[in-house]
This record gives sequence, C-alpha cells and structure tokens, in this order.
Amino acid sequence: METDTAAPRAFFPSTTGSPDPQHADADAGPLSDATLDELAERLAAGATIVGIGESTRFSRETFGVRDQLLRRLVRHHGFRALAVQDSAGVAAGLDKYVRGGEGSAESALEGAWRPWRTAEMVAALEWIRAFNRDHPNDSVRIFGVKPAQARPEDYDAVLDHVRGSAPELLAKVASHLDPIRTAHHTDEHVQRAQGTHPGRPFADHARDALALIRSWPGADHDEGILARMRGIVDFHERSVAGRGDYAGDAAVWAEAISDSQRRTGARVVYWDGIAHTSAVETVLGLAPGRGPQPTVGSLLRKRHGTRYVSVAIGFHHGDLGVAAVPEPAGDLIDATLGEVDLPAHWLDLRRDAVRRRWEGPAKVRVISGVYDPSRDTAEHMTVASLADAFDVLVHIRRVSPVRWLP
Repeated sequence: METDTAAPRAFFPSTTGSPDPQHADADAGPLSDATLDELAERLAAGATIVGIGESTRFSRETFGVRDQLLRRLVRHHGFRALAVQDSAGVAAGLDKYVRGGEGSAESALEGAWRPWRTAEMVAALEWIRAFNRDHPNDSVRIFGVKPAQARPEDYDAVLDHVRGSAPELLAKVASHLDPIRTAHHTDEHVQRAQGTHPGRPFADHARDALALIRSWPGADHDEGILARMRGIVDFHERSVAGRGDYAGDAAVWAEAISDSQRRTGARVVYWDGIAHTSAVETVLGLAPGRGPQPTVGSLLRKRHGTRYVSVAIGFHHGDLGVAAVPEPAGDLIDATLGEVDLPAHWLDLRRDAVRRRWEGPAKVRVISGVYDPSRDTAEHMTVASLADAFDVLVHIRRVSPVRWLP
C-alpha cells in the first residue's frame, strides 16, 4: 500500500503469473497488473464518474494506461459506461458494435474522430465486445458527449441530390463541399497548422453551399437535404476553427455525461484530453488571452463533487510519430515529475501529505494535433491548483506512437 508521503509510487513490469486473456492487446508499458489493480481501486472508491485524461492522444503508452484502467473499472468495480469525445451518431455505431453488431471494430471507427482511429482503440472495443458477450445482461455501453453531427455520407447525399435535381449547380456546390469534407479526416485547425488548408474558412464554404441549394426552385420541399446541409454548416461553425477556440462546448458535453449517468444509474468512465477532464478551469498556453475557460471536468466537479474523479496521464519525452517531443521545460510539472528516474510512477493527490507538496498553480504540458516542437514552451495549460485539477497523476518516462488505422 502507498504511504502518506510525497514520494511517488513506482510502476514495475509484472514478472510472475500467466497472461490474463482479458488483458490481451492492451499495451500499458511498464505498469504491473498489481499496480493497475491498486490504482483502479483507488479511483473507484466513492466515484460515480472517472475522467481519464491524456496529455497527448498520440502515445501508445498513455492510451494503454487508460485502456487498462477502464478494463479494471469494468471488471472489478461495476463501471458500465464509456463516454468519448465524439458525436452521438458515431458513438451509437461504436455502441452497436460492442453489443454484438455486425462488422468489425475497424469499420465501426470509419466515421470516428481521427484520434480514435487507431489499433489501440480497436483492441479496446474488441475487449468491451468480448466482455459484453460474456455478460449479456450487464453490458458496457458507449456514448458520445457531442450532439449528432454531420458525417461524410451527408456530403454524398447532398451532391447526389443536386446531381439529379439541379445539375447546373453541381460544380458550384461541389467546389464548396469537396474541400471542407476533408475536415472529417483532419480537423480544419490542424490543416492550418500543417500548411495544407486551402485558405477560405470551411464554415464560409458550408454557408455558401447551403445558400446555393436554397436558391433553386423546389428547395423548400426537400427538407431532408436541407437538414443535412444545415448539419454540415453546424459541424464547421462549431469546430475549433469555426469557433476560434479549443474549449469546445464544455457545458453541453458535461450535461451529456451527467444526463446519461442520471438516466441509467451506470458508473461512467470519461476518456478525453486533460484540458477537458481537468476538474478546474484551465488557461491554454496557445490562447492565454482568453483567460480561464471552464472544462467538462470542472462542471462535473461542481455537479458531482468528489464523486467525479480526475486522472491525468502525462509523459516526459518521446517520439509520437507526428513529432519528436523533447524533454519538458523546467517550469512544467512534467519536468518535476520526470526527476524521478523510473519508467513510470503515480501520485494520489488526495492524500494530505502528497497534496501539500503539489497544490498551487501549475503548468502542464499538452500535446495537441497542432503541436510544434519549435514552440514547445507554449504547448501547455495552466491551472490555479494542480491538486484541485487532478486527483491522480500518472507519469510515463518515454512514449512511442499509436498505430494508426489505414
């Protein structure tokens, strides 16, 4: 058992016992089964919702920790819902798959947000499906925190309708829709950061396409196509690029989690980035002028108190495939945690002796889809109190990339 000290708890590889088939295909790096069991037990004690956030979505090891914690919370502590940052429609497809639907995990992820389209997520879905097969009357459900959104097939439906009803407008409508549908593969703000963006704001293109469709005779009678186009406009207006900030709709997402928990009574695991799962407001280093912004976790903490438990999984350095991340600057908590020369370690900040060491303002590294190593010092978020933001810190020394689906 961990003692009431400020010393971190180490993770060591398990060297005894036979492999657990229900742990297959989940890479938790240097974490032992015993340590994961203890950590999951700490998280589950008194919790209704556990927010497990990563400082990056590109690390196999950080995802592995999150996945292994979910498995233990499900198997041993009765958690029966997984909330993910994606739309209700996408999550419904994932939920259908894990409850025995046709197709593969890969096909279920085809329309998902890009960070979910990895071999690691496939393994997580396959594990949930296997658990549900063995527990048909006590299954795990998946739901999205975002409302229903436009999907790639909506663009096809609109273009097919224009082709049949007003072919003279097809080229113009396609000139607006073709470039912006790429945002369903790579977010618009990421395209801007990568230098691949075609130039004009995608929301402007979407609004122009809607205006064109409304302009031809009979458009008022085609409510299905107009509804799809309004959905496309809404998708781009509410994106990071369309809104001009990274905060997202924290209140909407938090309500989706609370509402699901309230309706079903199921204990929930919430997977997202630490800038969303933090139990206090955050200031993003890439947008310091906006000041403290509410997070999903901060709203859940207000509504659920200590029954919302927040976990932050971070790392020191490594190659994420999309970028090689150097050792963190000295003023980041990640650098302080990295002073412990272990493959990984964790801290329970709810323990008084530990809290006294770590409470107070802190800068925590955040590696987003627009990460640029040349501005590494700006890639962080600031919280007024680290111990209020996160109940548990997990720190991994070196990371490697997730495996993207084709």
